[in-house]
Amino acid sequence: MSDYKSNSSQDRPARNNKHYISRPKFCQFCSDPKIVIDYKNVELMSRFINETGKIRPSRQTGTCAKHQREVSTAIKNARHIALIPFEGDLWGENN
Repeated sequence: MSDYKSNSSQDRPARNNKHYISRPKFCQFCSDPKIVIDYKNVELMSRFINETGKIRPSRQTGTCAKHQREVSTAIKNARHIALIPFEGDLWGENN
């Protein structure tokens, strides 16, 4: 059993620090209470939609669970009133 290598961290080679180091995310609505989540504010709602029209998750946007629910309902309301498209690019040329 002299050839047995343990899996301790001392035996492993050192990793390079080339991995992505994420910034700590914070909820912009909690930090600035002046920002109001409203379905009529298309500019604000478009920040929470990706290019295919899906709602971005809170792990990408950094919003807390409470405000993520409010943002998602505001986006859904804006979709039903046709302020935001259900799918596709928001500013795409559809001529």
